[in-house]
Amino acid sequence: MNRYLVLQRIVELGTFTKAANELGLTQSAVSQSVSSLEEELHIKLLNRSKNGAKLTAEGELLFPHIEKACYELRAVEERARELRGLETGTVRIATMGSVSAHWLPGLIATFQKRWPNIEFALLQGDYAATEEWIKSGAVDFGFVNPHAVSGIKTFPVKDGRMLAVLPEGHPLAAFDKIPLSLLAKEPFILLEEGGYSEPLKAFEEQGLRPDIRYTIHDDYAIMNMVEANLGVSMLAELMLRRLSYKLTLRPTAPEVIRPIYVGYKDALSLTTAARRFLDLLRHEIPNLP
Repeated sequence: MNRYLVLQRIVELGTFTKAANELGLTQSAVSQSVSSLEEELHIKLLNRSKNGAKLTAEGELLFPHIEKACYELRAVEERARELRGLETGTVRIATMGSVSAHWLPGLIATFQKRWPNIEFALLQGDYAATEEWIKSGAVDFGFVNPHAVSGIKTFPVKDGRMLAVLPEGHPLAAFDKIPLSLLAKEPFILLEEGGYSEPLKAFEEQGLRPDIRYTIHDDYAIMNMVEANLGVSMLAELMLRRLSYKLTLRPTAPEVIRPIYVGYKDALSLTTAARRFLDLLRHEIPNLP
């Protein structure tokens, strides 16, 4: 299991050196661990170069099973801590940029006032990645659009608007609400969300096909590109709070709503720490922006 954990950290961090530093091991020990695992499995798992380490084709096929074993080991360890009555453990959350920026800091701070020894690990990804992480046990729960996932349990948190994002001085800024028919004609910068997109769904329902010029996985990169007059976009209103970018924000017509839910595998898969955090979240829903 230790060799599996070493391999997991190498894949996550990209290099043997970073993995060794994080695990408190020598680089030689990390290399020997991987070599020993490869010899036992009779499969080369990693390609190593001056640019780092990447899984081989065979390693890609085996890694989900190795990763699942690592998470199950951690779950056993956390359950054991709970049985011993220790107030320690890690809450693993799959999140989106807006939730990371505007909900989780306050929630985590409140939680840790009562349980200061609980740690948090946040994984930020699109809807597809979040669904996979929940099902594999990589995270305890994640924030999702319920229309973008399947095969997991969910409960609602909030509905949020999507806003049109324009460069300052853009002609469409003259509208109080921008018709989707006009927005679709502009060079559009799309946020990659893993197979499901609220803006694309809204355009589709109106029989429109936007002029997509760029597809990007990062909200802030999109804001920079819009500010540089490379196109327009549509982002979550929650993400657009307290920004210093020179942008014009407008609601759309019709309005585009993004429902935010919590998704999790099942009640039994949640650790005590994760359940306590979700209890806090439910209590704080009225206070969330």
